[in-house]
Amino acid sequence: NISEKNYKTISSELSTIRKKAAKQLEIEIANEFSPLKLENTVFKVTIKEKIKSEWSSDGLDHVVFEVSTNKGVPFLPLAQIASGGEMSRIMLALQVILKRRNINKAIIFDEVDSGIGGSTADAVGERLYKLSKEFQVIAITHSPQVAAKGSYHLKIQKQSVNNFTFTNIKEISNKERQEEIARMLSGKSITLEARAAAANLLDVNTNEY
Repeated sequence: NISEKNYKTISSELSTIRKKAAKQLEIEIANEFSPLKLENTVFKVTIKEKIKSEWSSDGLDHVVFEVSTNKGVPFLPLAQIASGGEMSRIMLALQVILKRRNINKAIIFDEVDSGIGGSTADAVGERLYKLSKEFQVIAITHSPQVAAKGSYHLKIQKQSVNNFTFTNIKEISNKERQEEIARMLSGKSITLEARAAAANLLDVNTNEY
C-alpha cells in the first residue's frame, strides 16, 4: 500500500545517511583509541535490516556497536566486552566524538581510569575536561592526573562509629586539594616530592586550558 511504500522510501534514505555516519564514526573513534591505551581495539558499527514485524519509527535498521579488543579476537557487541576499564574508555571516546547537545545532561564515569596511569590517565583527564565544557561530568577516580583536571574535588571516606559504617563526602580545595593529590601520588606517607608533583599537576590544570 501507499503508506508502506512511503515508509520504505523514507527509511531507505535514513539508512543511507546512517551508513555514511557509521563509517565516519569508525574513523573518528579509531583516532581516539591510541591515546586512551586502546591501540589494539577496533570499533565497528553493524547495520542490519529489520524484518517487517520489527519496523518502527526508528526505521528499517538494527544498529549494533561492536568491538574487538585484541588482534584475532572476534567482534562482540559493546555491552559484552569483559573489561570495565575498556568499556569506560570506549564510552568516553564515544561521548567526546558525539557531543550530544543537551546542556542539562550529566555524565557519570565510574573509575574510567581503571588499570591505567601516567600519560594515559592524563589523556583520560583531558577528554573528561573537554566534555565538562558542554555537560556536567562526575568522575569517580583513584588517579591524581584525572582528579587534578576537575573544577571541584570531592573526597569520599568511609568511617566506622559504634559498629556503624558511614560514608562521608567533603568538598576540598586549595591547600587541602594539593595535599589530597599528593596522597594519591605517594600513598600513606606524603613526601615533599609528591607535594611538588601535586602542585605541578594542579598548576598545569589551571593554566593549560
